[in-house]
Amino acid sequence: MAGTILASDMHLDAQRPESTALFHHFLDEVASGADALYLLGDLFEAWLGDDAIHPAHEPILDRMAALTGAGTALYIQHGNRDFLMGETLAGRLGATLLPEEAVVELGGAPTLLLHGDSLCTDDTAYQEFRAQVRDPAWQAQFLALSPAERMEQARQAREASREAQADIDSDITDVNAEAVADAFRRHGVDRMIHGHTHRPADHALTVDGATCRRLVLPQWTDRGGYIRCDEAGCELLAYPSGVRLPTSDGE
Repeated sequence: MAGTILASDMHLDAQRPESTALFHHFLDEVASGADALYLLGDLFEAWLGDDAIHPAHEPILDRMAALTGAGTALYIQHGNRDFLMGETLAGRLGATLLPEEAVVELGGAPTLLLHGDSLCTDDTAYQEFRAQVRDPAWQAQFLALSPAERMEQARQAREASREAQADIDSDITDVNAEAVADAFRRHGVDRMIHGHTHRPADHALTVDGATCRRLVLPQWTDRGGYIRCDEAGCELLAYPSGVRLPTSDGE
């Protein structure tokens, strides 16, 4: 299958083997034979460092390496769950780590790719946390801990996050309209693809008089979804059924 495939928010976790099996099937049935596969963050529910790989993740890493070995280019962005993926992992997979915001040519048009959490600026508590854990000094300090110590800190952070989410207004976890518009302006594009919000849709919007398109990838639980881009353009699809996901006429 030629063309480019994009997905995000698989949240692969040893506690959810069904999601890993679904994604493995996706690699075999959709990504295999594609020109390129872009994974836009949260491939893993948690990533504690390239030196602390859970044994349950080994088979999917091997399958991804086989995909690139067969000729499909693999590009990975950090998400809010797996921001510690590094060059060691990328080298093992034969993948390229992308910056937080990357503009690539897809379906004949420059397209901004990002995980999407940076657009959720109304959630100020999360943005403060994001700034902390993306700081190289914080990351170096965290990675200097033993894997067991990292795991314990991650467990405590997840518990705190669950408690905070219970009281939060769900609207602030979606993107901020002005942050979206600023991203379009900053990069001079009229198409954006991201994940993170778990609100899949194909949005049409107007920025400074120009018609723009924002495609949002779904999360992977009992099913998933992806975008396929070729010379005809980009289409947001469900997996495994392959049906087109909803379109929004405005924001």
